[in-house]
Amino acid sequence: MDNQQKISAYRAQLSAYEFKRISRFIESNYGIKLPDHKRIMVQGRLHKRLIALNLNTFKQYVGYLFSPEGSEKEIPQMVDLISTNKTDFFRESPHFKVLTEVVLEEYINTNSFSTFKVWSAGCSSGEEVYTIGMVINEFFEDHKGYRYKILGSDISYKMLKKAAEAIYDEKDVAIIPLYLKRKYLLKHKDKSIKKVRISPELRSKVHYIRLNFMDERYDDIKQMYDVAFCRNVLIYFERDVQLQVIRKILAKIKPGGYLFLGHSESINDMDLPVTKISPTVFKKDK
Repeated sequence: MDNQQKISAYRAQLSAYEFKRISRFIESNYGIKLPDHKRIMVQGRLHKRLIALNLNTFKQYVGYLFSPEGSEKEIPQMVDLISTNKTDFFRESPHFKVLTEVVLEEYINTNSFSTFKVWSAGCSSGEEVYTIGMVINEFFEDHKGYRYKILGSDISYKMLKKAAEAIYDEKDVAIIPLYLKRKYLLKHKDKSIKKVRISPELRSKVHYIRLNFMDERYDDIKQMYDVAFCRNVLIYFERDVQLQVIRKILAKIKPGGYLFLGHSESINDMDLPVTKISPTVFKKDK
């Protein structure tokens, strides 16, 4: 594609009809609601796909997207670009105090030496997963004999790849306390490269899988978990879909285990087998 064609692709407009086809597909298959005011955002994110596919219009793109070839090859690319992947290390930090002072304290008082299992549902690029790992690792250093494993799941192949690589810009880890940086972050040998990588110790505790919350059953989640983090994910779903997702997540949490939600999310009016511990932390009934 020459420069003139690229300019043409970047100027392409996503019509209301084309946006509706995409948004309906996304909501039906992935539960993510894209209201009309998101059309410009979607248009901007998909311009690069027009260029990659050597297309000039969104009419061409939508035609390809829903073709047999596009359904196999392009839909994962489109979902990666449209899904929101905002996350940070130690985001909503009070949750990690609850994890330490309530959940882990209870765990060591009620379990013999065993493996503590955490599921980060909607893990994005891994910041939440490795924050959890740092917190648990610090706690278990003072309580020898316990082990832990973390599962991270997300709908985006791109985010899962980044999470598994565990490489981050130095500015993105600025919030991490210095003593944790020294223990769990590795700097590049080339000092001009301002990136760090999570230590092998933490990476070895983590496993990643792709999961669509709209799947009928979460069959790829093979184990039961002591804790599930599902933070700032439900806000993109309609209320009935939120309830379906929470029920499926709870089915993978052990009786007496814990569910952490984002501070902007609520399940107070849902009929669920949980007891509220704090505004966004819930304990599954035994």
